[in-house]
Amino acid sequence: MNSWAVLLPIYAYLIVNFLFGYYSSRYVSRAPDFLQEYFLGNRDLNGFVLAMTLFGTYVSASSFIGGPGMAYNQGLGWVLLAMTQVSTGYIGLSVLGKKFAIIGRKIKAVTIIDFLRERYRNEAVALVASASIVVFLFASMTAQWVGGARLLQAAAGMDYNVALAVFALTVMIYVTIGGFRAATLLDSVQGSMMLAGTVAILAGTIIVGGGVTKIMTTLRNTNPDLLTPFGVNGFISVPWISSYWILVGLGTVGLPQLAVRAMAYRDSRAMHQGIVLNTFVVGLTMLGMHLAGVFGRAVIPGEKVADLVMPKLAAAVLNPWVAGVVLAAPLAAIMSTVDSVLILVASTIIKDIYLSYFNPTAGERFIKRLSFSATAVLGVAVFLAALTQPPFLVWLNLWSLGGLEASFLVPIVAGLYWKRANAAGAIASMAAGISSYLIFDRLWNRPFGTHTIVLPLALALLAMVGASLLTGGPDRDIVKRFWGA
Repeated sequence: MNSWAVLLPIYAYLIVNFLFGYYSSRYVSRAPDFLQEYFLGNRDLNGFVLAMTLFGTYVSASSFIGGPGMAYNQGLGWVLLAMTQVSTGYIGLSVLGKKFAIIGRKIKAVTIIDFLRERYRNEAVALVASASIVVFLFASMTAQWVGGARLLQAAAGMDYNVALAVFALTVMIYVTIGGFRAATLLDSVQGSMMLAGTVAILAGTIIVGGGVTKIMTTLRNTNPDLLTPFGVNGFISVPWISSYWILVGLGTVGLPQLAVRAMAYRDSRAMHQGIVLNTFVVGLTMLGMHLAGVFGRAVIPGEKVADLVMPKLAAAVLNPWVAGVVLAAPLAAIMSTVDSVLILVASTIIKDIYLSYFNPTAGERFIKRLSFSATAVLGVAVFLAALTQPPFLVWLNLWSLGGLEASFLVPIVAGLYWKRANAAGAIASMAAGISSYLIFDRLWNRPFGTHTIVLPLALALLAMVGASLLTGGPDRDIVKRFWGA
């Protein structure tokens, strides 16, 4: 697949990333408040950029490579499961919405930890939250970097380690110099590429496969289970697929990488535009890419490595020039997630840990150098972890999502909407959610047939309510600061 017709669009896309990083670096150098600009883009996202950065941050290697690969193996049932993600942006912005943005500006929060620290006034809450971000998002980044390397490996014929190095250097350079603004602006470009790539590869697969009717007949003859809602050998149960509405619906309110974007939009009009556009874009992309994965089984049968299905399918059904553009789409999906997560973890290390506990009086020039260095060092660490090539990216990514939701969902929502929530409740909630999630993931992976995240979230909620009611309420000044009464 390593013809120049395929490679040139991909290389051109990589160059565009550097240009956006350079463009955004000028804002970083001129910003009156470095932390607000570098880690939050000065809270200036319009509706289109908000929709696309939410889309790009959430839609990742698991959506463009891992998910369609699972659909290839499990059939239409996995398409149904993937469509539970349509409501992600709508639920996130609706629940957090104006209240979160207003409070974020009021308390000058740059990170989600800033919000939790101010709401609960407890350093244990901030430390546990910071550790959760670093651990679970490090795992998520590892999955994305492996996906990016495998894509370049398949498209360019590179050795895996070389492909990983190219991918890593590209992301590290434009994020390190451009910060949050570079990440969000590139998300807009990347989101547009994802939409175009989705339409192209689905259309190409249907045409080469001889039409939908012929493809469905081929799938039925291959394995009738591919056409059922339950996957091959009943892999997708009703309780399990239903519980995905929690994992990739309501639960996404607790994802720090999405929540921080609910603090960064310009005004309420931008938020409303972002909700509508994001819902449409996510729905079209999820349906198109996962259907292409299922239909691809009729075009390239017998593929053993699920994560290579989409690169090989693009090569099989598209003109080389078009294939190059389309393969840049999943690369864009991966990079749009990686850059957002990288800047979030860097902000946690610098703003929430170093400046809060070790050197709160550091000067701005030193903070700049340290932020650039931390982002680069973090990228190198993820590169080293990705050298191990963990299999089935979709599972690693979903494990990371579940861990973050078990940590953050209840403390964030309760902190916004329940005056009685206090520090004891937040600590109990995070302890119950994280510990039960890790235990169930190892020992009881599908409790009562549901996804692992369901019971931990229920336990986290019970712990929040119980501990808050059994202890004193929050300080009056916290209630006044957050509710004005």
